[in-house]
Amino acid sequence: MTYKVKYEDIGLKDYKETWDYQEKIFQELVGNKKVSSDSTSGPEGKNHGTLIFVEHPHVYTLGKSGSENNLLLDYIQLQAKDAAFYRIDRGGDITYHGPGQIVGYPIFDLEQIGVSLKEYIHLLEEAVILTLADYEVSAGRLDGATGVWLDTLNPGRTRKICAIGVRASRYITMHGFAFNVNTNLEYFNYINPCGFTDKGVTSIEKEIGVKQDFENVKKILRNKLKEVFNLTWIN
Repeated sequence: MTYKVKYEDIGLKDYKETWDYQEKIFQELVGNKKVSSDSTSGPEGKNHGTLIFVEHPHVYTLGKSGSENNLLLDYIQLQAKDAAFYRIDRGGDITYHGPGQIVGYPIFDLEQIGVSLKEYIHLLEEAVILTLADYEVSAGRLDGATGVWLDTLNPGRTRKICAIGVRASRYITMHGFAFNVNTNLEYFNYINPCGFTDKGVTSIEKEIGVKQDFENVKKILRNKLKEVFNLTWIN
């Protein structure tokens, strides 16, 4: 069964403003599900998912299980780097968001899709892996860690290209993934990305050696997400 999803590309947007926006959509979907708990379809026209694509100004976010010790800057240094910091309610440790990075926030009902939370994360990873394959960049998964990685069989060269951190309630998801396309990787020098001290970070631009058509990467990724989750766009 296909899952109906509204797609929104909201461009460059402040992190907190976007967090509040996705929280509003998340709470509406959770509320609709409570009201219609005796129905498989939910309120007519209000049971669809939402997929948000966004870029953020420089910001570091720390998951609920993460350690602030993995942020290597103090408040004054953050200001000097024109960066913000938020402790948030997703899983995972610390990560960076910034221009040139596709941040995706799928607000999906996993019961309607028919997958577990573990399978959901696996499918997010799969969509990114398939996107990278279109650019002839070989990527995969790393045992014991979420996200998408390169050179996983070579510990000295293993590097992350997409971070994933999600929250779920009543099988409704929020937060999501951060996929480095033309990202300024210098900002990762000021954290232990996702809590790792021995792993690098990369981007499509760095792997291929040229700046990428950002809109085209978004288009491919959107299509891969549609494919792996069997989505139908309603806009």
